[in-house]
Amino acid sequence: MLDAIVLARAVPRWCAAMHAAAPELNALDGRLGDADLGATLDKCATLMEQALPGLPDSLEGIFKRCAQASAKASGSSFGTLLTVALMTAGKHCAGRESLSTQDVAALLSEVIATLSARGGAALGDKTVLDGLDAIQRALSGARADAPALALAGAAVRESLDAFRDKPNRMGRARMFADKTIGLDDPGMVALQRMVDTL
Repeated sequence: MLDAIVLARAVPRWCAAMHAAAPELNALDGRLGDADLGATLDKCATLMEQALPGLPDSLEGIFKRCAQASAKASGSSFGTLLTVALMTAGKHCAGRESLSTQDVAALLSEVIATLSARGGAALGDKTVLDGLDAIQRALSGARADAPALALAGAAVRESLDAFRDKPNRMGRARMFADKTIGLDDPGMVALQRMVDTL
């Protein structure tokens, strides 16, 4: 079950993980993009840490506070998508005190649809959306007592394996076409680092 207490405890762990993963994500992004993915998430994490004092005591409030912090961090494409995802989660959680595993799956469906509409990516383009979709499918079919985070982590890793030998079809990486075959999408790796730390 996800409630405000669990989410509030997760935010500092997420921030620490993004600080630690920044060099790796910059290096991965340097092969396919602007080499700034790690720096973007590192800055997002710093601003979220600054927002931790006085964090709201509701799921909606925490997600929106984190979205506001992320929005100040960067105009990069991934930073914008992170902000949109957090804002979408906040709106989805309005009036809810907690989310079950099935509720989180429904939230992810909404996030995926919103990000696809905003960024133009589709499932199968080898982006973070494919990792989110893998998590959504794993959680939607899970039993109520299933270990949701373990399922999410396994789903992201399986998604990375499934897409590694496919070309990127979105963002700057699409310009490298077949040269992206055999390389992990940096956004999907970032998602894995996020899930693993939670």
